[in-house]
Amino acid sequence: MLHVYYLGVLICVAGSYALYDSSSDVVELTPSNFDKLVTNSDEVWIVEFYAPWCGHCKNLVPEYKKAARALKGIIKVGAIDADAHKSYAQKYGVSGFPTIKIFTGSKHSAYQGSRTADAFVDAGLKAAKEKAYDTLGKKSGGQSSDKSDVITLTDSNFKELVLDSEDLWLVEFYAPWCGHCKNLEPHWAKAATELKGKVKLGALDATVHTSMASRYQVQGYPTIKLFPSGKKTSDSAEDYNGGRTSSDIVTFALEKLAESVPAPEIAQVTDDETMKACSEKTLCVVSILPHILDCNAACRNEFISILARLGDKYKRKMWGWVWSEAGAQIALEEALELGGFGYPAMAVVSAKKLKFSTLRGSFSESGINEFLRDLSFGRGQTAPVRAAEMPKISKTEPWDGKDGELPPEEDIDLSDVDLEKDEL
Repeated sequence: MLHVYYLGVLICVAGSYALYDSSSDVVELTPSNFDKLVTNSDEVWIVEFYAPWCGHCKNLVPEYKKAARALKGIIKVGAIDADAHKSYAQKYGVSGFPTIKIFTGSKHSAYQGSRTADAFVDAGLKAAKEKAYDTLGKKSGGQSSDKSDVITLTDSNFKELVLDSEDLWLVEFYAPWCGHCKNLEPHWAKAATELKGKVKLGALDATVHTSMASRYQVQGYPTIKLFPSGKKTSDSAEDYNGGRTSSDIVTFALEKLAESVPAPEIAQVTDDETMKACSEKTLCVVSILPHILDCNAACRNEFISILARLGDKYKRKMWGWVWSEAGAQIALEEALELGGFGYPAMAVVSAKKLKFSTLRGSFSESGINEFLRDLSFGRGQTAPVRAAEMPKISKTEPWDGKDGELPPEEDIDLSDVDLEKDEL
């Protein structure tokens, strides 16, 4: 009887280490059944590598069980005690717990999503769809590839990526079998690349991620919705009814962006950071204004006002705008060949290409507008930045907004000077 008692205790202790009992839909995997059930099968598996003592693993149990129940009969969901079976942890590069991987036969990939039942379901269905399309000898029905700038959206990441972001989004709700969606795909991808860094383009398979499709009343494919910049509400989406070419999409997106983007700051170049921020833009508009003793506060403010109005006019270009006082940034003036014809002067520089173009006309609103308009259409002469690098910026004090003051004249004591003697 004593032996039977100890045997029962051992069974209970051993059972207490298992995170998933036999009543769960999570399949218990071990070295004796792993290859047979997972790597040698044609089924898609989501596999958790866990340690019984791991707190994060214990916290995961309810969501993982829920996912297994939802995917029953569709995707296999399993778990292996990688602490007890260290050879499998090593074989599959497991260095922390829990580690989750998706297997399609011998092929496996790391799961990178959130640890919720919804996210596991999304990942499993995506893997199954990719497997099905591979069997047909086609690409997955998704609208974005690894090299595409189109962002793949799901029910589980939509809120975080789109609704909670400050970015302007265009989202396509599509169906993999839809002919119009397939025709749109190359145009959507091209537009995403052209708008990169300005507007985000996403694609959501509405046949799989039905929650978001239902929320936004998607009834046909493709349906395109605009989600504006800044804080978004549940009803902030707008229908896109424009053309389906990349040019149509880009034009529409930039117009919407221009409506929401504030006018750029016309910043004074006082340190490296100011110039760096401007140089990171596609183009940086650099103005050298006359010295404050040659052009008082009212005069300077009039020039800055002209730049501000033009900055607002061209804000959709997302250019940077800076100015400096004549003589304050000699290296910058020399690099862009400014000042040779007097001040004010202007050059537009591409720090990435180390090329610049100089304003040859008048420094007036109409003259600058003509110059910038030509540049925006790719017209105008360019020259390489001197020394083939952006110049060093001197740290200076920002303008205080006041008129300049001449330095006080020195009093000269003439008491010791004998003027009559000097005249002789």
